[in-house]
Amino acid sequence: MAQEHPASDQEFHLPENFRQLFWDCDFDSLSWSDHRDIIVSRILTRGGGDSVRWLRRTLGDAGLRDWLIRREGDSLDKRRLRYWELILELDPDLVSSWIERNETNPWFRRLG
Repeated sequence: MAQEHPASDQEFHLPENFRQLFWDCDFDSLSWSDHRDIIVSRILTRGGGDSVRWLRRTLGDAGLRDWLIRREGDSLDKRRLRYWELILELDPDLVSSWIERNETNPWFRRLG
């Protein structure tokens, strides 16, 4: 999927229909350079089809793959991790290790 990295924070604006995903943030102050991890994580954990398509266009599949690897799955649930494993061709053993870590983490089990 082609990438459309925001050229600068002055040009970066989340689509207005994403506002509900960021109800606990100052939506108008979100910037890609300062809040990229929050934006990506929130879209992956709570976003729908439109927001995920926007994220893939913005970050690109390689960027999204790198982000997931760097963040070790970022506490995504098993279903979402397996989905991204298939879509982004992630190493199944790596994804399994993230899932196992999450399943043995009492905080993740409580919240997940």
